[in-house]
Amino acid sequence: MMRLTMAALAFGILFGLPTGARAQWAIPDGVKTVSVGGYPLAYQETGSGEPVVLVHGSLGDYRIWYAQAPTYSKDYRVLSLSLRHYYPERWNGVGDDFSIAQHAADVAALIQRLNLGPVHLLGHSRGGAVVLTVAKEHPELIKTLILEDASGMEGLLPETPETKAMAGEVKGLVARLRENLAAGDKEKAGQEFTDGLNGPGTWAKRSALQKEILLDNLGTGVDSGERGHITCADIAKFSFPILALTGERSPKRYPEGFAAARTCNPSIPPAIVIPNAAHAMNRDNPDAFNAAVLAFLAQHRGPLQPASATR
Repeated sequence: MMRLTMAALAFGILFGLPTGARAQWAIPDGVKTVSVGGYPLAYQETGSGEPVVLVHGSLGDYRIWYAQAPTYSKDYRVLSLSLRHYYPERWNGVGDDFSIAQHAADVAALIQRLNLGPVHLLGHSRGGAVVLTVAKEHPELIKTLILEDASGMEGLLPETPETKAMAGEVKGLVARLRENLAAGDKEKAGQEFTDGLNGPGTWAKRSALQKEILLDNLGTGVDSGERGHITCADIAKFSFPILALTGERSPKRYPEGFAAARTCNPSIPPAIVIPNAAHAMNRDNPDAFNAAVLAFLAQHRGPLQPASATR
């Protein structure tokens, strides 16, 4: 059964819905919320130990980590969150609080409100830009940073015909997504966006759950394409361990962004390439992806503590 939260009601009051009106979305069983500026930020929590916070990318939500959370939670406290306006909210695209800066502020607030301390923070794609911004604004909250085909480093690349083409690819994907949504063709919107990032035919191979997650978040397709303002100087200041991962068939802009980041901060190791995988590598090849992430986490894990000390 679904339950409406008091935090959702508070959101309606704080953000100008009619007095006494309720927010229009429900919170699934097993999902928690924390109020951030009156918004009920949803997250799923499993396991105990050092906290690992998982941040999804475009058209995703907390559910995309179905192949990670059960495995990581054997040794860690795993929090898989949904960014503002993603499922379980069914957003209509109205409002001015959908941005990398807002989402990064929300993630930082969640870490602080739950008193998690420095966390292992993992971001995928657009979520990579979010976690990079958290790291820039709140380095004290970061124990390690894990970047899975992270956006946000486009500004590090020199302006060449190739980089202009890469930027055009992103704008083209978003533009086609909007066109398909305006035409009311959700299936085509999901198919073209997925195939554009992961290669032709990917959508047809996606499971029912994978398609459901993307279709539930199509309203966030109003994304402007802005990916934060991470500079070389910002990355040079990062003093925490960083893991970069890219798929064997990922778009070139991601490994090139990682290579550029290494020129700013040579302590960042070369990106690990996940074989038999594209941009959605945590779903395409979860065994290889999880092995790389867990090896990195084990390397930077602190002294073991009793479970009671981690809450």
